[in-house]
Amino acid sequence: MTAAIVGWAHTPFGKLVGETVESLIVRVSGEAMAHAGIGPADVDEIVLGHFNAGFSRQDFTAALVLGADPALRFTPATRVENACATGSAAVFQGLRAIEAGAARLVLVVGVEKMTDTPGPEIGDILLKASYVAEEGDTPGGFAGVFGRIAEAHFQRHGDQSDALAAIAAKNHRNGVANPYAQIRKDLGFAFCREVSDKNPIVAGPLKRTDCSLVSDGAAAIVLADTGTALAMPRAVAVRGRAHVQDFLPTSRRDATLMEGCGEAWRRALADARLGLEDLDLVETHDCFTIAELIEYEAMGLAEPGRGADVVRDGITAKDGRLPVNPSGGLKAKGHPIGATGVSMHALCAMQLTGGAGEMQVPGAEIAGIFNMGGTAVANYATILQAMR
Repeated sequence: MTAAIVGWAHTPFGKLVGETVESLIVRVSGEAMAHAGIGPADVDEIVLGHFNAGFSRQDFTAALVLGADPALRFTPATRVENACATGSAAVFQGLRAIEAGAARLVLVVGVEKMTDTPGPEIGDILLKASYVAEEGDTPGGFAGVFGRIAEAHFQRHGDQSDALAAIAAKNHRNGVANPYAQIRKDLGFAFCREVSDKNPIVAGPLKRTDCSLVSDGAAAIVLADTGTALAMPRAVAVRGRAHVQDFLPTSRRDATLMEGCGEAWRRALADARLGLEDLDLVETHDCFTIAELIEYEAMGLAEPGRGADVVRDGITAKDGRLPVNPSGGLKAKGHPIGATGVSMHALCAMQLTGGAGEMQVPGAEIAGIFNMGGTAVANYATILQAMR
């Protein structure tokens, strides 16, 4: 353990009228520093996760963090991007600075402002996270890419519509307790299972309730080296982590296996010297319900094709053996791309310090996080444990 999370901040996710990329960055940056009990002069480095890709005209955004306090002027600040895993990429960049001895305290911010963009443009922007040369004309945009993955999974293992609806219902039920969630409504299994005017087919077998939300929002964490963290009011250690990158074209791999996800989990758990059975909760990347289903299989909760058993048996329910997405996940919480990975780390830190409110998983001590970019192309897994 060389670093820990010592402070955090989180905006609500959703359609945030009146907010801008800049205002969201400034808000969470100041709040995270205050929560950690540090001043701007204590920050050695800033890392901003911001996908953008056309959502915002302002594409050079790292220096906007300095707007949180004039005393941040001249602090090194870098923007990173790795598709929907941009937030975790920012966290990992901050961790590297600490491990290299180049920084003692790092402010990591994730942000996205998506809802100002017209619907058709959103689809085009999100498709930039696919292999455009082969997948850039997919009907339904990025949902269409995952719709094809769902169809392939169904063809191999049978119709999984019940399992997808159960995952959606679970995550919306959990989202009711999340004050930051975009949708705080228990939609129920029946609504998520049936095609209707309010829940139409989007792509392949995926319905609207199978797709994460277009969102605005930001989150921030403060990272500290272990020695510094021990003297601070709260500290959640980064016990293990892994980043693995897979081929971009789905034509070069079996996307129904998400092998990059599985490899990231294996490496992160090995780094932490833990097994899956040691985790008390997981926040995973349910950009589409088929992704969460396959992630159960990739991480080792179920054999390939048997992920439906996990959700049917209640293993991943909030009161199950391994609660998955007690926050409501991307499905209910929302998915402002650059903010998502940072949000996952902040929410797990809340859980491990007993500060998750109604979201709290009782007795949670160790949490796992999986955040991916593209179709399991950029794969980031993190293991967190409270230091005290």
